[in-house]
Amino acid sequence: MSGAPAIRERATSGSPYEERFGFCRAVRVDDRIIVAGTGPIEPDGATTSGGAAEQAARCCELIIAAIEDLGGSARDVVRTRMLLTDAGDQDAVGAVHARYFGEAKPAATMAGVAWLCGEDWKVEIEAEAVIS
Repeated sequence: MSGAPAIRERATSGSPYEERFGFCRAVRVDDRIIVAGTGPIEPDGATTSGGAAEQAARCCELIIAAIEDLGGSARDVVRTRMLLTDAGDQDAVGAVHARYFGEAKPAATMAGVAWLCGEDWKVEIEAEAVIS
């Protein structure tokens, strides 16, 4: 195939993991935005305090900010993945997901995991958006 190569744009969130592990919060290629697994990190690098719902809200805020930085919105989200360290948190995290992405109604996965990067993280969320 010929044609111009796809232009890649990147968004960062200031997470200490981005530089340390060599990634960015989100990448846009053409009309698609892929947001990396996003943990509950505050601007100072600390973990968001509170339970799974508070941490999930912080993850969603960071995800939406990255998507907006790249020209999209929460309404453009077509896929999410929610990783939880405690299955008992599924209703709380699901309610937060509905608050932030309920209008878009993306395909979504929620799965239990043994651990996440931050030892006090209860949730990590990924997202993908397609800008129409």
